[in-house]
Amino acid sequence: MTKIQTVLFDLDGTILDTNELIIRSFLHVLKDVAAPGFGREHIIPGMGNPLEMQFRKMSGLEDVSELVAAYRTVNLELHDEYVRLFPYVTEVVQRLHDAGIRLGVVTTKARLTTDRGLAFVGLSEWLKVTVTMDDVTHAKPHPEPILKALEALKADPARTLMIGDNAVDVEAAHAAGVTPIGVAWTLKGEQVLREAGAQHILQDMRDLYALVGLEREPLEKG
Repeated sequence: MTKIQTVLFDLDGTILDTNELIIRSFLHVLKDVAAPGFGREHIIPGMGNPLEMQFRKMSGLEDVSELVAAYRTVNLELHDEYVRLFPYVTEVVQRLHDAGIRLGVVTTKARLTTDRGLAFVGLSEWLKVTVTMDDVTHAKPHPEPILKALEALKADPARTLMIGDNAVDVEAAHAAGVTPIGVAWTLKGEQVLREAGAQHILQDMRDLYALVGLEREPLEKG
């Protein structure tokens, strides 16, 4: 088995539990814009795609710049109240880092909120490369964001995992030549990730240890 040297993570829905933050932000902005009966079940399928794409679909409008701006405002206002880490993320990220594995984030989120989220949960020092929506021309599922992270980390695609909660993460990973891994806590459901081509589904973040050749629990000293 090829030894894994690099692990890339999606952000929202993968390492950061921002699901409720995202849903509430959309509901607030679209309350007087979307069709009657619009609710969270209409938001979840598009989560993980660029904001502009989501707002065009949900509002029926072509120019969604005001909606995007309003979303970012309310999202920042609610940020610290709703953002938290998924279980075991800090433990796993630190152990991978200490084992010499190169780590990065590849997200469709803007730079401002990406940096704020990682700093808020205390992960910034471990994740050395962050590629956001503001850093690329083409978002996932295009391979550009992953390729940019690989270049920055001087990483071999064949020795890299991409961890994500969305079909666009899996599709981008395939296109970039890295191994796509899904997460069971996705709001989309595991089957969506399997159908997109995820090669493995993590039941919790500690399942990553086996994929990179580490013990599930650290060996006791003595």
